[in-house]
Amino acid sequence: MATPSNIDSLPEECVSKILSYTSPLEACRFSMVSSTLSSAADSDMLWLTFLPSDYHDILSRTTLTLNSPSYKHLFYTLCHPLLLDGGKMSFKLDKSSGEKSYILSARELSITWSNDPLYWSWKPMPESRFREVAELRTVSWLEIEGKIGTRILTPNTSYAAYLIMKVSHRGYGLDSVPCEVSVAVENRVVQSGRVYLCREDETNKHKKETMLHRNRREMLRNTLIQDQEIAVPSKREDGWMEIQVGEFFSGEADSEVKMSVMEVGYQLKGGLIVEGIEVRPKQV
Repeated sequence: MATPSNIDSLPEECVSKILSYTSPLEACRFSMVSSTLSSAADSDMLWLTFLPSDYHDILSRTTLTLNSPSYKHLFYTLCHPLLLDGGKMSFKLDKSSGEKSYILSARELSITWSNDPLYWSWKPMPESRFREVAELRTVSWLEIEGKIGTRILTPNTSYAAYLIMKVSHRGYGLDSVPCEVSVAVENRVVQSGRVYLCREDETNKHKKETMLHRNRREMLRNTLIQDQEIAVPSKREDGWMEIQVGEFFSGEADSEVKMSVMEVGYQLKGGLIVEGIEVRPKQV
């Protein structure tokens, strides 16, 4: 096993090449071992390997001008959310692994009847990273679908997709009947399940106090009790809620991934605020 003194005797280019087989996090740790490792761990030669191969294309899709003095600086700049395609998509790198994540805005999703103001409204929200979000007024047929190509993701990586959402003060009917969620790769479903779009206590807090919905909740109470294992939204660090839609493996081929949330029964529902769908590497 090589000791620090053995490594110090290697050319800096050789050390950078060795470190390129590690990760950004490990490279930063190695930089504290010796002056030789520190120089190699900060080199452009190394940090260029940690940048995604399509980073030029990513930079061309933002309106910002990024003047980075080094590839390491550029890498950590891309670890902060960056709006792409006129603000319709958000991108960032994981600072530990360099893996790519994307958030598709609500405008990038296919939401049934979203252009009908009787069912959905589009509005800005100060806490959203995007220009506008979609708020459900009332509907019994809920269908949300997002698509992303694996070519823009990190190859051979396990990913998970999450619906980013909130429930407004007028939310109702979102925890009465579970939604069907699924992820399909090239039209082949790789994972499916059922989720509630609201915790029961949130619905009690926000629901419309009408006899119709009180009666509907009473009729479906047994289903709610039997389905305690069905997932419910969890709080995100950015203040939004999220619910997992499913998981998939990016592989190496250029494949289309479809992420779907659907509840097409008789249950009226409203108050769901959709910010988008995030596709991020699955945490091990």
